[in-house]
Amino acid sequence: MPVPAAALDLPYVPVQKRALPPGRPRDWYITHNRRLKAMRLAIALLDSGVYLPGQARNEKIRSTAQRLGIHPPSDTTCHMVRALMRYSR
Repeated sequence: MPVPAAALDLPYVPVQKRALPPGRPRDWYITHNRRLKAMRLAIALLDSGVYLPGQARNEKIRSTAQRLGIHPPSDTTCHMVRALMRYSR
């Protein structure tokens, strides 16, 4: 019997942003932000009832990002989302 999808619980108060540490290479900042975005999307997908990486196609991940008001993720970020879902088991 399928489990009903939970309603997406949006944050009530935005999290206070902090400055990233200075002096790192540009690639570090890109990877760091990509990981944060992938984690937010993976959590939102899990909350909406998508539990398996095979269910999280790029279109599903991008529609979730749009629903959350996040800039559409790249193919690399979509791959990261599926990897996070795979390793959370």
